[in-house]
Amino acid sequence: MMKIKIKSGDLVRVNAGDHKGQEGRVLRVIRDKNKAVVEGLNMVSKHTKPSAKSPQGGIVKKEAPIHISNLALVDSKTKETTKVGFRMDGETKVRFSKKSNQVI
Repeated sequence: MMKIKIKSGDLVRVNAGDHKGQEGRVLRVIRDKNKAVVEGLNMVSKHTKPSAKSPQGGIVKKEAPIHISNLALVDSKTKETTKVGFRMDGETKVRFSKKSNQVI
């Protein structure tokens, strides 16, 4: 199992696949499958039956998970993709951008 350096709320860019080059915020991370759901990307159509929750039913668009290896964190300062590192700031472990050396 690989170390996941992307967390929910991070701005990421897709670097492989059909959505290459697109950006979005991470909604949630699925740790056991090494995948993340990104807002507005990798949309799939799901056919739903009418129920009490959705009385009309029909086709619903929703985000599907993308593998973590196909995502790269976008640095907030330089607006470019960057690698993530970990270091100790006093007693706390923090993530930092390796391009700008800023704490994320």
